[in-house]
Amino acid sequence: MSKKLIISILLVLCVITVGFAQEPMQKTQMLQLAFFSPMQTVPEDDSITGVRLGLLYTLNKDVTGFSLTLGVDEAMGDFKGMELALVNWVGGIFYGWQAGVVNRTATRLVGLQTGVVNVTEGDVTGAQWSAVNWTEGFVHGWQDGWVNYTKGRFIGLQSGLVNVVKGDFSGAQIGAVNYDEGKCTGFQGGIYNYAADMNGFQLGIVNVTKKLNGLQIGLGNYNGNKKPFEFLPIVNWSF
Repeated sequence: MSKKLIISILLVLCVITVGFAQEPMQKTQMLQLAFFSPMQTVPEDDSITGVRLGLLYTLNKDVTGFSLTLGVDEAMGDFKGMELALVNWVGGIFYGWQAGVVNRTATRLVGLQTGVVNVTEGDVTGAQWSAVNWTEGFVHGWQDGWVNYTKGRFIGLQSGLVNVVKGDFSGAQIGAVNYDEGKCTGFQGGIYNYAADMNGFQLGIVNVTKKLNGLQIGLGNYNGNKKPFEFLPIVNWSF
């Protein structure tokens, strides 16, 4: 082995060693008792594997287990387990159940959110049940509430007063207003149904699509591709 190769390996090992030495070791504790962070038994930068109990504001890095706070419950990193609070705030990925008035997950939700307002800035695999459900990524699962909004692709069920999907949709939308800006494959049932590209069945008072491959039943049915008919009352079709 040449001297240059040996020296190169030693330099890399030195850099790795220094990097680990400069990075503080993350501590994990089993129990957190908090009043208002940083007034808590475990420092904010430490993680919890076990139980967190708080009054006004609880903050840690990663949490695995059960967390209950009367005010704001926050994890800067990932959360695995059950989180109950007035406001639940997770900066990483959430696995489990979030229940509160306001629930927010920054990266991804795998599980269930229940409350008044549910917000996931990433993707959802599971269910969101509340008055308002808002997802910036894709959804594989179920949104149920007064207003349901998904910016990305949706596969599953949306049920509520107003259902909105900005991307493609596969499944069923059931509500007063169903709106899909992408390709809809499946079923829309409501007072007003809109899909940019409908592949399936629309049932409502007013049904609108730019392109139909399927069936529309309602008082007014509009098919933008005009094949065979642009507008018909009661029933319209294109196959």
